[in-house]
Amino acid sequence: MQARWYFDFVSPFAYLQWPKILGLRERLDVTPIPIVFGAVLAHHGQLGPAEIRGKREFTYGFVQWLADREGVSLRFPPAHPFNSLAALRLCVAVDSHWPAIGAIFDHLWRDGRSGAQASELDEVARTIGIDDVAVRIAQDDVKVQLRANTTAAIEAGIFGVPTLAIGHRLFWGNDASPMIDDFLEHPGMFDTDEQQRIARLPLGVERARR
Repeated sequence: MQARWYFDFVSPFAYLQWPKILGLRERLDVTPIPIVFGAVLAHHGQLGPAEIRGKREFTYGFVQWLADREGVSLRFPPAHPFNSLAALRLCVAVDSHWPAIGAIFDHLWRDGRSGAQASELDEVARTIGIDDVAVRIAQDDVKVQLRANTTAAIEAGIFGVPTLAIGHRLFWGNDASPMIDDFLEHPGMFDTDEQQRIARLPLGVERARR
């Protein structure tokens, strides 16, 4: 069974789900796809959780609590949200292979280091085979691929990161990880009468968009 994991390094929830995705590779053929979360938010006319006062503070506390609870080493980067384009392009430059993704996540979220500028990624870039990170991530093929990833994600209905797509099913967020496990054990879980009913539920009210 094939799956696609859409992520952006700016998301701490992507970092928290990362080891779970690695574990799923024993049961799924997962393709990791780095995308620009900010572009997805813009497409849907949304703010990110870190852009909303109150929600930002709660989210950070929740992330740290989850990491402590799950025994995951986590240290927030010096500033958040940060511009993740350099890290995303670095990932694309090495064909988004698994060890590179892990190394970049560790740099940003395990070690709590900055990665908004190419120079801040020099060390991790060398470990994954890129000697001049600034030159490589500025090349057109890298930029085009990242844009294509993001466009394809939006066309696939992606609205947040991380999201695991299995067929047409989208499992959004680290919180959905147990749901993914349940789906793999019970592929017909969405075929119940109630699941079908709520999938067609009409809107009762809709706020006007500003």
